[in-house]
Amino acid sequence: FLDPVADKLFVTAILILLLASYEDLLVPALLIVGREITISALREWMAAKGLRDLVAVAWVGKLKTTLQMIAITLLLGASPSVMPLFFHLGLALIWVAAALGLWSMVSYFRAARSEMFSGE
Repeated sequence: FLDPVADKLFVTAILILLLASYEDLLVPALLIVGREITISALREWMAAKGLRDLVAVAWVGKLKTTLQMIAITLLLGASPSVMPLFFHLGLALIWVAAALGLWSMVSYFRAARSEMFSGE
């Protein structure tokens, strides 16, 4: 996969472009972009405390990224009028990726919970 920052920029830019044509993507796009911003901030904060390992990338985050890339490829390449099956598969996968993103975000916050409320 791409460098993590480039990966996030790529996904965000493509989702914004897709939103111009497909309003159905608004909610999963907001969830995905919001999660990326939140987790990036959490990771930077934990790294500043020397605890980056607590929020290291987990398998669910890798699965989310893989599904996002597949979904984006399908959504970019499949017109709903010409290839509806592939388009709807892409739409379903972007929702699954958004759900996995929320799941992984909860996992990362649970891992960082003790440091978040330590009073330092």
